[in-house]
Amino acid sequence: MRAVLQRVTRASVTVDGEVVGELTRPGLVALVGVSHDDGPEQVATMSRKIADLRILRDERSVADEGAPVLVISQFTLYADTRKGRRPSWNAAAPGPVAEPVVEQVVDALRARGVEVATGSFGAHMDVELVNDGPVTIVLDV
Repeated sequence: MRAVLQRVTRASVTVDGEVVGELTRPGLVALVGVSHDDGPEQVATMSRKIADLRILRDERSVADEGAPVLVISQFTLYADTRKGRRPSWNAAAPGPVAEPVVEQVVDALRARGVEVATGSFGAHMDVELVNDGPVTIVLDV
């Protein structure tokens, strides 16, 4: 599993002109990609890292601050661009496999008491955010 975390002051995701997920206060945007081998161990590790990494202001975490997280599924994190001009997506899990895993990450974060907003799996999404810092972290678990 791979994620790109961005510390933000605000963020939103829109599908077909409708806001489906939004952060109106500082928190994190987590773009989450799932590979074929990801399961419960990766879900537990990823949700713990998202909640506990001390990357908010003053070396605080989402758990410390009670900060929200906007989770957006992003299979393109597994693009292989080593050959040619067209990325390969072979390392990314297909939608029927990836969607429940992303939902498990969301559920695990909520079980930790984290306020979570989401995008819409498989939809074309317009994501807007104000990166704070900027702070952007890539996680591989």
